Amino acid sequence: ITEYLCEPLSRALRDDDPYVRKTAAVCVAKLFDIAPALVQERGFLEILHDLISDSNPSVVANGVAALSEIAETSGKDVMKISAAVLQKLLAALNECTEWGQVFILDSLAKYTPADGREAEGIIERVTPRLQHANSAVVMSAVKVILSYMEIMGGAGGGNADAIRNLTRKLAPPLVTLLNSEAEIQYVALRNINLIVQKRPTILENEIKVFFCKYNDPIYVKMEKLEIIIKLVSEKNIDQVLLE
Repeated sequence: ITEYLCEPLSRALRDDDPYVRKTAAVCVAKLFDIAPALVQERGFLEILHDLISDSNPSVVANGVAALSEIAETSGKDVMKISAAVLQKLLAALNECTEWGQVFILDSLAKYTPADGREAEGIIERVTPRLQHANSAVVMSAVKVILSYMEIMGGAGGGNADAIRNLTRKLAPPLVTLLNSEAEIQYVALRNINLIVQKRPTILENEIKVFFCKYNDPIYVKMEKLEIIIKLVSEKNIDQVLLE
């Protein structure tokens, strides 16, 4: 069946209707699961790369999603973000759906900027996503910013002020995630737990938000306590002991 699927799929990937193209992009990822050699042989990976330059942001997002899924399945970096692709992804970021934004942000998190200046430029474009209503978009944006802060920090240490400003910007969206339902809170807390191990200064003044509420499920309480242990210092120890 997969042999017969290739011809119509090839036509669908070049269809005039963007809805057809974006659906065909997802189909390539599915086909790769079944017959990876066939996908490479028929040049579908190259067509997915072409879709990243598509004029429709939903097609771009689905192209990125398909390439990300293939990269995960094959264990190879099939995404290959160049400077030109990077600009296309950043342009599509403002236009596509929230789940499309998550795929694009996750791809950006795997990209290594050439220097601190490029990292700062990308962060500037990603920062507005911190105010997004969807918690997955917020967490993906935080992931990009944190990984790029490493590059900015390593660039001769000349970006100390910029890093301090970013650290201040990251605290409010992370705190806002804790007002969600328990399941989202738990995922956010697991991520925050990793973040405070790397950069405790981001939430050093927000220890109060991790105090347990009477109606928190036990798994949320356990995570909050873990984070309190990591954030506690001489400045806030009295507050914590009182609680």
